Amino acid sequence: MTTEKIDGVSVNTQANVYFDGKCVSHGLTLPDGTKLSVGVILPATLTFNTGAPEIMECVGGSCEYKLDGSTEWVKSSAGEEFSIPGNSKFEIRVTEPYHYICHFG
Repeated sequence: MTTEKIDGVSVNTQANVYFDGKCVSHGLTLPDGTKLSVGVILPATLTFNTGAPEIMECVGGSCEYKLDGSTEWVKSSAGEEFSIPGNSKFEIRVTEPYHYICHFG
């Protein structure tokens, strides 16, 4: 199921802009203190580093991702998610705008 709405959040209105604008997101904080980011990745192949574990939830478009240490690209589309371990990295390959929610921790 794809998350369509997140109620009762605090939004950081200053955008996080990465990779010369190919990834733009906004940080959200839920009432219980949980942190998320909501954003879009434009067509590109990018490498992200993680501190905390992350779950990438696709809410629109699609991507292919490759976890650190893997040689396999895996597709993720709307309604699907994938997990990345903390203190790791992953590559993401996007050919159409990929809309996501990143769940931290």
